[in-house]
Amino acid sequence: MSFTALFNPRGVAVVGSVTPGKLGHVLLSHLVAGGFEKIYAVNPKAKGFAHVPGFASVGDIGDPVDLVVVASPAATVKAVLEECGRKGVKAAVIISSGFSEAGNVAGEEEIKATAQKYGIRYIGPNCAGMINTYSNLIATLQARPPRGGTAVISQSGAVGGAVMHWAEELGLGVSKFVSYGNGSDLNQIEFLRYLKDDPETKVIALYIENINNGREFMQALKEVTQEKPVVVIKSGRTSTGQRAALSHTGSMAGSDAVYDAAFKECGVLRVETIDDMFDLCKGFANLPAVGGRRLAIVTNSGGPGVMAADKAEEMGLDVAEPSADLKAALQSFLPSFAGVKNPVDMTVEATGEDYRRVLEEVVKEYDAAVAIFLGPPYLDTMPFAEGILAAARATGKTIASAIQSGCGVTESARYLREQGLPNFPSGERAVRVLARMAEYAEYKARGCRQVEVPAEKGLLFASGPLLEPEAMAILKENGIPVPEFHFATSQAEAVQAARNIGYPVVMKVVSPQIIHKSDYGGVELNIDSDAACEKAYERIARAAAERDFRGVVIYPMLTGGREVILGLTRDAQFGPVVAFGLGGIYTEVLKDIVLKVAPVDRAGAAEMIRSIRTYPILEGIRGQEPADLDALAETIANFSRLPFLYPDLGEADLNPVFVFPRGVLVGDVRLLKKP
Repeated sequence: MSFTALFNPRGVAVVGSVTPGKLGHVLLSHLVAGGFEKIYAVNPKAKGFAHVPGFASVGDIGDPVDLVVVASPAATVKAVLEECGRKGVKAAVIISSGFSEAGNVAGEEEIKATAQKYGIRYIGPNCAGMINTYSNLIATLQARPPRGGTAVISQSGAVGGAVMHWAEELGLGVSKFVSYGNGSDLNQIEFLRYLKDDPETKVIALYIENINNGREFMQALKEVTQEKPVVVIKSGRTSTGQRAALSHTGSMAGSDAVYDAAFKECGVLRVETIDDMFDLCKGFANLPAVGGRRLAIVTNSGGPGVMAADKAEEMGLDVAEPSADLKAALQSFLPSFAGVKNPVDMTVEATGEDYRRVLEEVVKEYDAAVAIFLGPPYLDTMPFAEGILAAARATGKTIASAIQSGCGVTESARYLREQGLPNFPSGERAVRVLARMAEYAEYKARGCRQVEVPAEKGLLFASGPLLEPEAMAILKENGIPVPEFHFATSQAEAVQAARNIGYPVVMKVVSPQIIHKSDYGGVELNIDSDAACEKAYERIARAAAERDFRGVVIYPMLTGGREVILGLTRDAQFGPVVAFGLGGIYTEVLKDIVLKVAPVDRAGAAEMIRSIRTYPILEGIRGQEPADLDALAETIANFSRLPFLYPDLGEADLNPVFVFPRGVLVGDVRLLKKP
């Protein structure tokens, strides 16, 4: 689809009542106030609005109409789309509600089929409209924001409306705004791909409650984040929030941890609040890219500088001391009592000119700087704003302003904003923005990896559930290291297997009805002789007698490795997901688990290993030899391929997996069929 008809239409018709208080009246008011010229009102009485002519149907309009905004009752929408199709209209914004969000799924399918019949692409239904500030198109129920470089895509009309209101109030410049509502046709994926190449958009802000095609969504995000940043608020983080999302949108929200993993993989910057979203968008839309993590903090007050430094370290920025040369340069014009360590504290005697000179010096050595100013109520802040701006312009480096108090803060902030330099409410918020900008720059520098999805091998469960020996054989076949094992169906076979492996051994029950073997007395450890082996077999057989006992599997007794766990599951939105964490006693206590959308390559698996909090245990502590992390990464990568090789595999658990100084061995496996 060409989005020209949607964002740059030759003419716009509004279908709905022009009576004050009605949606059609609001929409026409906003279009007229925005300065769009070719507007037409459509309603049964052919009533016009101000200078806008009225027509009884879209087909009666003699001029070209590319976009129709529908605000009539749900029952009329199909007929309106029929009129649009006959007229040759190619785009629609369906404000009308009363569709799938209200249980009317059939009605929504009906309008979708009608639109497809005529090649009409549409936003909605149940949406708040859209904006293109660069074509003066304000086809929305919401406030009109100032023009700028941030595009906003919102699944919720109310949230999108709040963002537009605050954008107007706080001066966040917006290029495009789309509230896509139920998203039964155009949704966030199509808009992301359009905005990737939109020259008027520098950063994309996205509010979502759920998605329907997680893999395609990820692919779109990967394409976009190679060109420009994407800032996301994903609601439904908690079980309560997920229930709310269900009632609001009619579809279940996915696992929040999986969304986190998907966003991280795609280079998306997730935030929790609209304030954080605004801050980041202001930074990306107005500041130069952050080239590294070395940060200078320049202040006229010690306390706020220290607070900003604390936040910087927390966010992974490097607040190192200046070099001797930089200290000397600063001391050459600052008073002797000024601090030049970083934060650079110029004290209350600092002038706007001091800010300019200090900032110009520090950005020669640091990747970015935060300028913090706190003044008494009588001290005019404008000279300080001018000094900060002058330094930013002279150097072209990333300098974030945080003028917090003094006389005329509002005017100074507005002045900076009008000059293209955002002012943040605090030093900590400015620091957070620079840290996330550095995070995005690092992602872009690494580049986006595309992991090949393997071709299917076939079905695993054609003849019923997999027993442990069969599951171990599947792992071995696919490059996942397992210990030597033997399946035995009698005492004699068990003894012979133990002799072949070599004592001591482990014996485990084999039964399709027993998943948690220890709970049924189905695991015997440290078996060190033929007699002990016979007795262990007797105990296991007796304990499992009423549980479809098939025999036992025997392994060598593994010692000395560090235990980790690997898991696979299928997420409703994103499909197969692989989990990794430290095992043993740490699993339940620390819950130190990391997720990635599968499949992963060795580099992605290595990232997973490094990202758990307990990674130092694997590296080796207190003289321990490090675990074989290369072998572990290869094991994770091979494991993550299983649900693609075997499409009927629903879940998999490897717990424990023993990681030795040389090599990896799986201690236990469970493979379950997809429902």
